[in-house]
Amino acid sequence: MRIARFSIDGNVAFGVVEGDASTEGGPVLDIIKGHPFAEFERSGQKIPLSKVRLLPPVLPNKVVAIGRNYAEHAAELGNEVPQAPVTFFKPSTAVIGPGDPIAYPSFSSELHHEAELAVVIGRMCREVPRERVKDVILGYTCANDVTARDVQQREQQWARAKGFDTSCPLGPWVETELDPTDLGIMCTVNGQQRQLGRTSDMVRTIEDLIVHITEAMTLLPGDVVLTGTPAGVGPLNVGDEVAVTIEGIGTLTNKVIKRG
Repeated sequence: MRIARFSIDGNVAFGVVEGDASTEGGPVLDIIKGHPFAEFERSGQKIPLSKVRLLPPVLPNKVVAIGRNYAEHAAELGNEVPQAPVTFFKPSTAVIGPGDPIAYPSFSSELHHEAELAVVIGRMCREVPRERVKDVILGYTCANDVTARDVQQREQQWARAKGFDTSCPLGPWVETELDPTDLGIMCTVNGQQRQLGRTSDMVRTIEDLIVHITEAMTLLPGDVVLTGTPAGVGPLNVGDEVAVTIEGIGTLTNKVIKRG
């Protein structure tokens, strides 16, 4: 099931995406009653997807991100695979949705894309045992861990490098019925392939990451865990269109603009 968050005529709602580009008339949204973090009903009121503006699929209280979870990516930046997962935060103010612009930060001259599988948490949880991890996950979406690489390299903490406004595109929707263990991840910039990998290449699995994170903190419904990026990260410039495509989910596209 694909669950999208959208706005139309000033109203915000969730809906189940039905159909695809090959469907006559294109995909539609069946508006749901309530929100997707509890049992819900479909209203039967359907709107063409082309008539709405897709928003970030969730508004997370926090985004917990994992660094260096693909060995080849760690190596391309001259790093070793860490003995324990490298965790950092992106604030909620970093989150944008599909089609929203990425504003090139004024304090950086080396902006990079990082295509990632994002895990969306469906229920409040802490100290989650490995066998219960699937129970706390709502689904999965595409993410771009946009990074000011020069700032990351010169500052010991990554808060500014990875937490600036618009640095966390998410979307286009949450896919709830998906096996995340071996999915293709691709990033293109202006239609040219930059990254190509598979989730099976993660150093640590989603179960590993959720167990590790919830040992320390409570995750809330709508929180997001970024699982790391495969090799091939590279520069973004003003005017570039960057797209993250994950097998079984879809494509998240954003354009880079000059920060106003």
